[in-house]
Amino acid sequence: MDYFVHQNALCESKHIGAGTRVWAFAHILPGAVLGKDCNICDQVFIENDVTVGDRVTIKCGVQLWDGLEVHDDVFIGPNVTFTNDRFPRSKQFPETFLRTTVAARASIGANATILPGLTIGQNAMVGAGAVVTRSVPPHAIVVGNPAKIVGYADTADSSRAARLPSGAAEPGVAPTQIKGVTLHTFRAVPDMRGSLSVGEFEREIPFVPRRYFMVYDVPTAETRGEHAHRNCHQFLIAVKGSVRVVADDGDKREEMLLDKPNMGLYLPPMTWGIQYRYSADAILLVFASDYYDAADYIRNYSDFVAEAKSGKTA
Repeated sequence: MDYFVHQNALCESKHIGAGTRVWAFAHILPGAVLGKDCNICDQVFIENDVTVGDRVTIKCGVQLWDGLEVHDDVFIGPNVTFTNDRFPRSKQFPETFLRTTVAARASIGANATILPGLTIGQNAMVGAGAVVTRSVPPHAIVVGNPAKIVGYADTADSSRAARLPSGAAEPGVAPTQIKGVTLHTFRAVPDMRGSLSVGEFEREIPFVPRRYFMVYDVPTAETRGEHAHRNCHQFLIAVKGSVRVVADDGDKREEMLLDKPNMGLYLPPMTWGIQYRYSADAILLVFASDYYDAADYIRNYSDFVAEAKSGKTA
């Protein structure tokens, strides 16, 4: 046997990877599958229809119920509660339990509750005590009851410095850490009659738009975007209020704050874009280089990363 089981643990499964450690008072049923180099702490219970990847840490007092799939390098904190039936009744069982997936490198804090049928995205972080009622996108940080997105893990936050080095009042273009993404400050003309800001397409905005749309009346807790375009260029301006934008090129992520009507953000094709933390009065204006085409969208983050790394476009 190339894995360790404590003398006070009950491990009925033979599908345990090399280097995995099962500690006292844990109970693993025969159908469960565990990968290599996992750490299963005291008083963990794992049912039959459960798959656990490699290098997973499951802290004390956790139960993994039928229908759960845990991918590699996941951390599950003490007393995390998973569920697999939205409407449980004593002695009444559904034909199949809802499937829940915890993607690679996700972390779930102590005492969090995960409702059934959800996906916790790769590298996401669930805060301690959170009640997760909806799937969590990749890299998102969620807290509270119900859990809401408050940030993105491993994301450079340039919002405090999202201005040109010479100051926000000076028009110009500032690079970001994300490939091809640029932050633009336009000329603003204040006047006692009102202020004016102006930008010219192809000169200051690097394309001629064929479409525009506006996003407004977004509840503060909601997140927009969460997709990339294969060919379409976009340019974002918060004409009122403030919006935080996360740009991701498949390698790096950076967060920018749009909070002035003379500031815009250029997102080239093959940039994963997320907008969140809208202020109550926010109005986001978006110019797009192309007409709407559903085939131009990439809505799954894993697909986007694969295409970005291969250099493939439609």
